Amino acid sequence: DRFHIIKNFNDKVVSEIRKDEQRRLAEEGSPEAAKLLKNSRYILMSKRSTLVQKDEDARKDKLVSTAGEIFNTPEIKAHGGNEVWYDELLEENKLFFTIDLVKDLLDQAYNSHDEVEMCVRLEEIIDICKATKNSHFIWFARLLYRHLRGIYTFAKYGISTGKLEGINNKIKTERRKGYEYPDDECFSLRLMELSQKAS
Repeated sequence: DRFHIIKNFNDKVVSEIRKDEQRRLAEEGSPEAAKLLKNSRYILMSKRSTLVQKDEDARKDKLVSTAGEIFNTPEIKAHGGNEVWYDELLEENKLFFTIDLVKDLLDQAYNSHDEVEMCVRLEEIIDICKATKNSHFIWFARLLYRHLRGIYTFAKYGISTGKLEGINNKIKTERRKGYEYPDDECFSLRLMELSQKAS
């Protein structure tokens, strides 16, 4: 499923490479460069269109979070410079540039409605990942190769487990909130009520 492929790429490739590069820079005596990478996780994971939107929100002084009186939290406005920062990261590091390339190819693959085209895109990603000689990219290449047939059939059927994942998260959240429910029947009724609100 697309959700799990992207999640695996973000968690096992993007995050791990960022940590490795941060350690390398610190060991090479570049603490400032290492510090710059510390808060770059979500920048590296985001699509360029998302970063452009965040910069646009910053120009409009859009609120991200309102001030809270109970916990005395200040209001937070969207901050800009995301796309510029992203471009700087890509220019400075070949692995980050490869991350951007793979993200773009994954997006193209999942937007394809032809199995052959999607398969070609996925095989291209596998070749790029292997060519990096990086252990995290190689792990991702093996993951794609093992599940290749199941992944490219998405182009034909377009079936996703996105709604199922959303329902599962709703159930988990409600279970955490619902310690006061007297029995399973009451919990089930609450879940049915939630599902009707969602639809």
